[in-house]
Amino acid sequence: MTMHPGGGGPGPGAPDLGSTFVEYCGERYPVVAGHPFYIGREATLTVDDNPYLHRRFLVLHEENGMWWLTNLGTHLSATVTASDLGFTGTLGPGARMPLVFGRTSIVFTAGPTTYEVLVQAGSPNVQAPTVESFVGGNTTRGVPNFTESQRLAILVLAEAILRRDGTGASAIPSSAKAAARLGWSLTKFNRKLDNVCDKLDMIGVSGMRAGGGRLATNRRLRLVEYALSTRVISRDDLPLLDTEFARNQPPDLQ
Repeated sequence: MTMHPGGGGPGPGAPDLGSTFVEYCGERYPVVAGHPFYIGREATLTVDDNPYLHRRFLVLHEENGMWWLTNLGTHLSATVTASDLGFTGTLGPGARMPLVFGRTSIVFTAGPTTYEVLVQAGSPNVQAPTVESFVGGNTTRGVPNFTESQRLAILVLAEAILRRDGTGASAIPSSAKAAARLGWSLTKFNRKLDNVCDKLDMIGVSGMRAGGGRLATNRRLRLVEYALSTRVISRDDLPLLDTEFARNQPPDLQ
């Protein structure tokens, strides 16, 4: 397999965790904020002259203080694994996802060949994204404010991934199991989930609405990806789940 890099040579020396770079076939290529980094058959990183591979399949780009990976293709998907979080997700055609700070593996297959590209995603800006209030106009919108119950709804969906008990969509509970974990009714959980997804949809996070043929499972997966990458929740929050469950038990069971 022949590689024809188009984005300059690999950076020298040991990895700088504050920078962002792509590694492929043992070589490293720097990624700079404001300059989209394309991966494909004829791209910033040309991985192979494979007719089954899109000319520009994936693009790594900075937006609002975070690195994003977007699938520009029409029929190929990529498997994205963030080992620091014990998370694996599938990036389908036209979809995008934020890359958490740390090392990410991107695996995709085109025709008979499977490729793996590694991304070390540092912070593109000096400061990480911050919570901003919505004041209208053209103000940049950051991570929205969530109520305590809304954060619990997010936390229960990400519990297994935060505990590293599972990966990907299989680790995300159904709405019924999530509601039972919190001691809520299914109606209450679905209402909180809808409220969270509506907030994120308003700021442009894709995949939040279940309409247009998208399954609720995909919506929950996208929500967990976003929450983990923006640090809306963390492992330190996990005890809140037991507290909420105990609070909702009948007095004779407490």
